[in-house]
Amino acid sequence: MIEAICMMGGLGIVVGVGLAAASKIFYVYVDPKIEAVEGALPGANCGGCGFPGCSANAEAIVAGKASPNSCVAAGPEVAEAIAAILGVAIEAKEPDIAKPGCTFGVQDADIKYIYNGLSDCRAAALLSGGMKVCSVGCLGLGSCAKACPFDAITMGPEGLPVVDEEKCTGCGTCERVCPKHIINLSSVTRRILREYTTEECTTPCQRACPAGINIREYIRQITLGDYHRSVQVIKERNPFPTVIGRICPRPCETECRRQFVDEPVAINFLKRFAADFEKESGKRILPYKAPDTGRKLAVIGGGVEGLSAAYFTARLGHEPTVFEATSKLGGLLRSAIAKNRLSDEILDWDIEGILEMGVTVESENTLGKDFTIDSLLEQGFETVLLASGGWDSRLTRGGANIVEQTVPGTFLLLDLIKSDDKIPYRAEFVIVGGEKLALDAAEKIRKDLGVTNITILFRETREYSPVEETEIKAFEEKGGKIIFNVGINRLFGEGDCLTELEYIELDTSEKKIIPAKNLFMASGRFPEMIFTRDSRLAETETPEASEADKTPSGPVLWEGRPPYKQPACSDEIGLFSEGDVLTDYSAAIRAIAAGRRAAASMHQIMYGLPLDLSENVIKPGSVIQNIDHVENVLPNPRQIMPLSSTKELAAGGELEKGFTEEMARAEASRCLQCGLICYERSENVAEKKEAVTA
Repeated sequence: MIEAICMMGGLGIVVGVGLAAASKIFYVYVDPKIEAVEGALPGANCGGCGFPGCSANAEAIVAGKASPNSCVAAGPEVAEAIAAILGVAIEAKEPDIAKPGCTFGVQDADIKYIYNGLSDCRAAALLSGGMKVCSVGCLGLGSCAKACPFDAITMGPEGLPVVDEEKCTGCGTCERVCPKHIINLSSVTRRILREYTTEECTTPCQRACPAGINIREYIRQITLGDYHRSVQVIKERNPFPTVIGRICPRPCETECRRQFVDEPVAINFLKRFAADFEKESGKRILPYKAPDTGRKLAVIGGGVEGLSAAYFTARLGHEPTVFEATSKLGGLLRSAIAKNRLSDEILDWDIEGILEMGVTVESENTLGKDFTIDSLLEQGFETVLLASGGWDSRLTRGGANIVEQTVPGTFLLLDLIKSDDKIPYRAEFVIVGGEKLALDAAEKIRKDLGVTNITILFRETREYSPVEETEIKAFEEKGGKIIFNVGINRLFGEGDCLTELEYIELDTSEKKIIPAKNLFMASGRFPEMIFTRDSRLAETETPEASEADKTPSGPVLWEGRPPYKQPACSDEIGLFSEGDVLTDYSAAIRAIAAGRRAAASMHQIMYGLPLDLSENVIKPGSVIQNIDHVENVLPNPRQIMPLSSTKELAAGGELEKGFTEEMARAEASRCLQCGLICYERSENVAEKKEAVTA
């Protein structure tokens, strides 16, 4: 017995020593942060976060590859707990929701392709390209519904996915399994930030609209009698629906496919009908907005672009303040359009709707006089957008003979030519553009001030220079310098002084910084620019620096950069490139689009997101599917807009009276509800063709 006990004891000691040695040899370190984060997660292992289980998600969160609120099965308390473990703060996050992007199911198609033996969309997509006609359309086999871990997706009677918004957690599983990209995550922020791509099912009218309004959908809502929802759809991209419904040049109607049969749908008149419904109801219809972020933004200029930018930044959850030099908002809309086309009452109604979104206004505050860009940054505004308008706007506020310096050290070239020592000159002079007028301005500077340190920047190459070679050499012999084939990329300043500018070489994309105390621009307006604290400061900060060390002292160091370009000119770089506005916008709807792009750019700059557009963004020259005729559609005459009589006009009436409800419903029914290549035919016209087997 004693021998047995000793033997067992000895064996235990041997095993213990062996295990101890093995633990040292095969020891695997587990990061306590990962353990703590995994402990905070609910342990559902649903995969909704995009990772195979909570352990993998915890590792991704600690590694910075996933956010603290990436778990779709947990609430905000878990996200806050994880953020506390990591020692970071977390802002409120709006919920993502899955949204199908196809409206015309295979069951409605003239020719149906049946994929015998296949029950998965991804497999069908590999079979001769899936759906043989529309490269974007839904295959209808329901892979998204089968893959959804929360049973939030079902296949509707039209063969299209239907999302239950109450069940959907925005996990993105459906987005990952759809081979046609027709179902994607959507949110207020995503819809404001994104530009349409060639992978989406967009309509010809939607692509032609500068603001990108979902025209098909708001017209469909009118046919359903849901005018409230119609207004919401319009306001997704247009904060001035009542105004635009009266003055828009209607480029969308030029592309309407209905013209292949008779006449385009009266798209803009229908927009006016929906907007007038809201006004006449007396109840404001506001679009959705993201949760508050607590971030303050400033917008300089209360015209169409400035108000639009403020509107969209408010919808992104930020706190915008508009600074307007005059006593009333609206810019040229208030002064340049006949009152029988656009009354102050209509304009004020739309502006009040923008303010109700959470926009603050500081009127009779002039940039350069009552405040400066650096003073706004010092007051806690994270970004400042300059949207002061063009020369026309300046004339309306009596500024024709006033030299304006909206950005420290920057002036319009016109002011230099007209001025008589009114401009507060400093050291280095830089002139941008202007062709031969730039040389005349440089000569004026030389004669009046005796300054020879003058640099001229041209976007053109020397070979295609707007000035003669002899003029270039004569200018350079007097101490001047001309740099060709470049565009301005950023401005830098300190307090109320411009100090440097960064230009980019258009061929090589190489960036260079040169001193600049005075900058003169050969345009009829100051370009839209977004100002923040100088980003170069963050590059020099060390991780160990305390908050006190990071607090700036002395004058604010700032930088200014332009918003991202409109998609048609996304390949262009630098200020005053092709497509940039040099005087003022030709239509209010284009200024609205510029305001949304500026708001998106401000948001992306604050969060450190790139401003580059995707390669497949839709441009006028993009190759997309389309049609050049329609079939089996009966002619149906367009509704004619009723006009006011001379007596009614004399009494202050509007030129156009607007559609009645009966007229609007009739006109809306003319819409073919187009997709890329699909459209709805007239009812009871043609028999459905037999299905064929793929």
